Amino acid sequence: MDMITISDLEVFAYHGVLKEENSLGQKFLISAELYMDISEAARDDDITKSLDYTSICKEISDFLKKNTFKLIETIADRLAKYLLIKHDNLNEVSIKIKKPWAPILMTLDTVSVSVSRKWHQVYLGLGSNMGDREDYIKKAIALLDKEEDCKVIRVSALRNTKPVGPVIQDDFLNGALCMKTLKTPQELLALIHKIEMKLERVRDIHWGPRTIDLDILLFDDYIIQSEDLTIPHVEMDKRLFVLEPMAEIAPWLRHPIYDKTMKELFDNQVRQCRA
Repeated sequence: MDMITISDLEVFAYHGVLKEENSLGQKFLISAELYMDISEAARDDDITKSLDYTSICKEISDFLKKNTFKLIETIADRLAKYLLIKHDNLNEVSIKIKKPWAPILMTLDTVSVSVSRKWHQVYLGLGSNMGDREDYIKKAIALLDKEEDCKVIRVSALRNTKPVGPVIQDDFLNGALCMKTLKTPQELLALIHKIEMKLERVRDIHWGPRTIDLDILLFDDYIIQSEDLTIPHVEMDKRLFVLEPMAEIAPWLRHPIYDKTMKELFDNQVRQCRA
């Protein structure tokens, strides 16, 4: 990945835990590493296909001057996300904030904080078997896409599928989507639960009927096993209602544990069902 670097941009702004820092202000030094593909800009010698670093410097300066935060940790995090959301061609941003006048009553050069933030590629499973199933799914997708740090990229066709498990219930409408997000897996899980609650999902019966079901299937190539989150999603490699829409929108995508593509997993499951 190509990178544009801005080093030690000096900005006078009003951030800090102390009241005096917010009223009197102080100097901050900001460095940014901006990751993107600049091959097309280099080939055509066209600034519109890259990033104008003069504009970026002004955006950084304006951001620090228009906001007030207690922590330089917060400045770095919010600034990185601000730049990623503002510029579609940015894939990843690393920000370093230096505070030369940190009030610690000792001699030092600077205190600094560095963060890296990037767009994560995520695949979600979609399902509903209560009420207007398609409407619930469309509303869930719209709520995801409404989030500033989430962008829905592709949505599969929706398919009518038989329920899995011992509970007698109506057929499901299932699908999958690809999105990118700046959220962590836990933050995305919290958002999903919030959306499910908004769309009146009730979790009284395990494997039971639901207005909406959103599952994190894959998150980059992460492998996570915790009390409340497992990625890749448990047994997604055995579920046709997951594999069929995944093979539609990302047939080339490899499962991070089994190292097989979605198309290979789907075809294998179809063969097993026919055997």
